[in-house]
Amino acid sequence: MAVKDIAKKYSEVSLIKRIIVGLVIGVVLALAVPPAMAGASGAGLAALEGVDTFITLLGTLFVSALKAVAPILVFFLVISALANAKTAGSMKMVLLLYVASTLIAAVVAVVATMVFPIEITLAVDPNVEQSSPDDVGVVLTTLLTNVVANPVDSLANANFLGILAWAVMLGIALRAASQNVKDVFSAVSDAVSKVVRWVINLAPFGILGLVYTSVSTNGLDIFVEYGQLILLLVGCMLFIALVTNPLLVFSCTRKNPYPLVLRCLKDSGITAFFTRSSAANIPVNMELCRKLGLDKDNYSVSIPLGATINMAGAAVTITVMSMVAAHTLGIAVHPVTGVILSVLAAVSACGASGVAGGSLLLIPLACSLLGVDPDVSMQVVAIGFIIGVIQDSCETALNSSSDVLFTATAEYRDQLRAGNEVHLGKDAPEAAQAA
Repeated sequence: MAVKDIAKKYSEVSLIKRIIVGLVIGVVLALAVPPAMAGASGAGLAALEGVDTFITLLGTLFVSALKAVAPILVFFLVISALANAKTAGSMKMVLLLYVASTLIAAVVAVVATMVFPIEITLAVDPNVEQSSPDDVGVVLTTLLTNVVANPVDSLANANFLGILAWAVMLGIALRAASQNVKDVFSAVSDAVSKVVRWVINLAPFGILGLVYTSVSTNGLDIFVEYGQLILLLVGCMLFIALVTNPLLVFSCTRKNPYPLVLRCLKDSGITAFFTRSSAANIPVNMELCRKLGLDKDNYSVSIPLGATINMAGAAVTITVMSMVAAHTLGIAVHPVTGVILSVLAAVSACGASGVAGGSLLLIPLACSLLGVDPDVSMQVVAIGFIIGVIQDSCETALNSSSDVLFTATAEYRDQLRAGNEVHLGKDAPEAAQAA
């Protein structure tokens, strides 16, 4: 009974407050435990090593649990949504917003690197295997191959394009099935969603472990050497999150977009920042959409789709890193070439995997357009991994939070056109959340 009471009180505290507490504890432990280990010996050293392993395990288990449940969640939610869907909803507008945001992000990155040119040292031997695509055709081929991949293999390897494709086909096929069959899939999707909520409720412990690992491994001053590059990357992403994305929302709703923008950044972006995986953050986004009272038939498809193709942050990373390499080598980039690079980066970003560092191996593809030698471009990839603790975290936060942002925007737009009153970023009534 005592355990149940503790769990109840724990759940009553805001998730954001719990995450902040976990974050602070993680930083404190990262600064305290490693130095103590350095001077310890014998039984003391063994005990501290055990503490280190346990704390690190918290983060590993949390991300692994999210990644494990996400493919199953997406598969059954999409099948259930399409099998029971009554209308097409606002998916066309969601897709348009995804594409527009990614392309705009690449253009912003090109302009920013031209206004603030940065040079970096490229004397590091990255020792990174070059497995990035050589041209756009390879990217498109990979996307199409993933779509028709074996469904069991797609579930096992978290190939979300393959999962989506098979779920869509099965969902459409099941529209002709009896209501009892549809109810079975609805029940399964509801059960998986409940498991996801249990996992998300443990996020503070997972984030404690993730922060501890990052800070204890790299230190607080890891980004001093590449500070300018980080500022440029993060500056571009903040501009997308706080300027261009809100403009897209305003163009659709004609309402103040910032309550919704800030809500998405707070409830989705913070978690994505620490998990560094769009795929792992899918359950978090699903829960936020439920709280906002959005149509499950829409968001159960648009959220996993956004984790695959809505990659504004990836477009920024690919573009900025490629342009910086060109500036370092003294290669002049013509404005027309910059436009072509923007389109290429946007297309390439859609091929970036929804896991940590997924966009970095696409940098050589963009570099090839600018005439940068492949060996040099792979050194840029290595630098990307060095600064990835912040770069990839901010990239994922932008990508994942905008999945909810644009899903909500498209639905709010339809509601406003129907003459209904909407409050951007506000929780829906409990009845609407349960629907």
